[in-house]
Amino acid sequence: MSLDAPLYRLEGASLSYGSIHALRDVTLQFRKSEFVAVAGPNGAGKSTLLNVMAGLRPGYSGRCLYEGIELAKWTRSQFARRVSVVPQSVRIEFPFTAEQVVLMGRTPFADAMFESDEDASQVRRAMELTGTTAFGNRDFQTLSGGEKQRVILASALAQTPQSLLLDEPTTYLDIEHQIALYRLLRTLSRDGVLVITVTHDLNLASTFADRIVLLAGGTVVADGTPNAVMQPATMRDVFRVDTIIQRGPSGRPWITYGS
Repeated sequence: MSLDAPLYRLEGASLSYGSIHALRDVTLQFRKSEFVAVAGPNGAGKSTLLNVMAGLRPGYSGRCLYEGIELAKWTRSQFARRVSVVPQSVRIEFPFTAEQVVLMGRTPFADAMFESDEDASQVRRAMELTGTTAFGNRDFQTLSGGEKQRVILASALAQTPQSLLLDEPTTYLDIEHQIALYRLLRTLSRDGVLVITVTHDLNLASTFADRIVLLAGGTVVADGTPNAVMQPATMRDVFRVDTIIQRGPSGRPWITYGS
């Protein structure tokens, strides 16, 4: 794969659940070092798009390629060494500690019954980045929703991915940790990771992301920089609300909502 080739390429990707068309003819490309926010109203196809890209929805038509290879042709372990996924929520029934859950992120690299020095190093690094070291020995089930979400993010980072896919990762986080998370995602993208996050928070997306993809009815209705995408007419068409678009000190748009 050439250095400037996209990591992901979707060509006419479509997926239906019975009579419901969740994705319709989606064509997109995503490259290394991009920080992309995927937004849209409920039922727009955001999570479906992410699940297709994560290899969790194989019944799509069209094409979805990673490094130029159709997803179905990747082995699970090889794909997991490149792509990490942070879902909206995770159920873990057994009494694992937070650190053990993070260590599960090293599974694609396991070649023995015991963790390697590299495994331990990456787990430690991931927990430091996500601020989860302090409760590493606690039972995962006893953690708050926000703490659990940060542990799951740490597990994904322990995979040392080329690409990181996140489905509404700030749902359980307070404002401090929402901002900390987006700052971390921006840093990861600048360090070469492709970061794609589904979000409902357009202002967070505008503040930190390089690019916003807007979906509605399973189709891409806008794709570009925050300044290009966040226009009053587009917001009205997609979200059916009136907005006032202001500019912050950095020149990025900030939405306030009309009466």
